[in-house]
Amino acid sequence: MRYSHTIGAHRHGFDDLRTLMARATPARSGDRLAGVAAATTQERVAAQMALADLPLSTFLHEAVVPYEDDAVTRLIIDTHDAAAFAPVSHLTVGDFRNWLLGDAADSATLAALAPGLTPEMVAAVSKLCRLQDLALIARKCRVVTRFRGTLGLPGRLATRLQPNHPTDDAAGIAASLLDGLLHGSGDAVIGINPATDNLPQVVRLLQMLDGVIARYAIPTQSCVLTHVTNTLQAIERGAPVDLVFQSIAGTEGANHGFGIDLALLAEAREAALSLRRGAVFDDGPIGDNVMYFETGQGSALSAGAHHGCDQQTLEARAYAVARHFKPLLVNTVVGFIGPEYLFDGKQILRAGLEDHFCGKLLGVPMGVDVCYTNHAEADADDMDALLTLLCAAGCNFIMGVPGADDIMLNYQSTSFHDALVMRQLMGLRVAPEFEAWLQRMGVFEAGEGSRLADALPLPFAAVLRQLEARS
Repeated sequence: MRYSHTIGAHRHGFDDLRTLMARATPARSGDRLAGVAAATTQERVAAQMALADLPLSTFLHEAVVPYEDDAVTRLIIDTHDAAAFAPVSHLTVGDFRNWLLGDAADSATLAALAPGLTPEMVAAVSKLCRLQDLALIARKCRVVTRFRGTLGLPGRLATRLQPNHPTDDAAGIAASLLDGLLHGSGDAVIGINPATDNLPQVVRLLQMLDGVIARYAIPTQSCVLTHVTNTLQAIERGAPVDLVFQSIAGTEGANHGFGIDLALLAEAREAALSLRRGAVFDDGPIGDNVMYFETGQGSALSAGAHHGCDQQTLEARAYAVARHFKPLLVNTVVGFIGPEYLFDGKQILRAGLEDHFCGKLLGVPMGVDVCYTNHAEADADDMDALLTLLCAAGCNFIMGVPGADDIMLNYQSTSFHDALVMRQLMGLRVAPEFEAWLQRMGVFEAGEGSRLADALPLPFAAVLRQLEARS
């Protein structure tokens, strides 16, 4: 179907929904690299106007990636909840934006609506939103998940403690781990990116993290961010796996580039559930959100599997994959893929807010790695701006990296101190179970929320002496 909009004397035409979505997307380097971006600002505005007049129901009848060619499209269409969609089924994309900004779209209403929304719908409305719209709407979306703690509650900001080391040295990892815990980091997950995908080393790292968590009875979960097939093998070897990690994307071809398909993810989830390692909560159920996914705009283009779509729409489709497997955490590593896809701080900032917005509307527990690579036109001030907006928008979690500089992955992220600043600035706290543990251990002052204790907590003094002696 062809779409069009006239500005002045010029009529702008768009051959299909895929083209309309791409041309309506705010400028970014990845879409220009793919040859799908609007040629002029006028064309972009025309596409946005045409998109605003488009009925939301159009997305149920015209796919941006053909149904017969793509497993992700089939997942989106086949699992769509028509009853949940009914309250907004009569709206256009522009009307939907206005409705989302209104008081009727409260947290309970948006949670009920989420199964009725497709990723293309939320990507479309995001293209019409200003930054403040993206933040305000996302703030109203609450997605709560549980494993050993409760994440996503209002007024909370969790962190992934990321103690990476370029050689997986146990002492180096332990030092970063201790540093993070002493700054109140790690309630989302303690997650290591291993230097290699060597399976015995993956198992050793899992055992190390499990030993720390068990020794100090920390209400958190561990994850070694290796390929899902390695995690399955680790489970077969009896390794203490809490969360299964995998990078995912928004098309079948891009997921094949990661060496995965939907059936493999389902197998991994069932394997992790069979271990029953989550906590038993007071209301009865065991914590059963066992998956951790990471995404990033541009992954489908880099895999040559973008089908002529813009990168932000395909990123939103990755959240439909995530949603299907009920994860504990989903993290868009927004600036990590490089300036070929998000050129500078302005593009990274916009993309981070878009990703968080789209994921939350779809009912996904979104976090954001507020980050950039050293060859991008970005700096720490850009990241501070994005971090502050995300925390205002109710982001579930961010990264906690020693000094904000990951010495293994060689990129710039957020530090333990950044999380403390945001908690103080926004009145945010860590996950409730983790907060109680921090107070019991003497890391936080009792009854003071996120205030650090003045003295080194006694349970960790001996560990610090051991690390100092080894160094």
